[in-house]
Amino acid sequence: MLNGKIVLFQRTKELNAKITEFLNNISEAAIIFRQAVTNYMEFGDNDDFETKLNNVSALEARNDQLRRTIEAKLYEHTLIPESRADVLELMEGLDKIVNMFEARLYQFSIEKIQINDNFKPLYEELSESSVNAVEALVRSARAFFVNISQVNDHLHKVMFFEKQGDMIGTKLKRQIFDDAEIELSRKIQMRMLCDDIDGIANQAEDVADQLSIYTIKRYL
Repeated sequence: MLNGKIVLFQRTKELNAKITEFLNNISEAAIIFRQAVTNYMEFGDNDDFETKLNNVSALEARNDQLRRTIEAKLYEHTLIPESRADVLELMEGLDKIVNMFEARLYQFSIEKIQINDNFKPLYEELSESSVNAVEALVRSARAFFVNISQVNDHLHKVMFFEKQGDMIGTKLKRQIFDDAEIELSRKIQMRMLCDDIDGIANQAEDVADQLSIYTIKRYL
């Protein structure tokens, strides 16, 4: 450690590049997810939405491949044995987030969910909050690999956006079930979608909690 800075894989440029690509793909998937939700709210399940879904699916497949390669190289080169388990768990937790982006977009595409116009802004706010939580988590993860002293600069933002998402989700669900003109089956479908989008931020918070522990262990 030097002035709080630790570069885990400074002698392994290839591994550094793969981890960077892995994190970049999560950020890109988050951006595309946000765009896809906005597109669906305005136009429904159109060609542009399906293109964005396919883009996220491609990123998910690529990150699965990257994660397996990174895990193999950690063992192959016997790198950081004292922190290897933490890094592997972190990569798996991050990988689940892209899976969730993909699953939520398939949910839109398969179920053709009809959302009342008055609820659409809240769905977009909820999606924005989840994406913001993920982006803050990615910044924390980058710091973990490059400059550990900056991890906590971003972790608290993950918690903030997760709590914000909970509040938006609660407001949205109350409005849905207070609307007497919507049949119960549609209310349940919209409520499930709300919970599933909010679940992305919950996953980001879970990984952030783990990352906080990993960071403390690195300082010991």
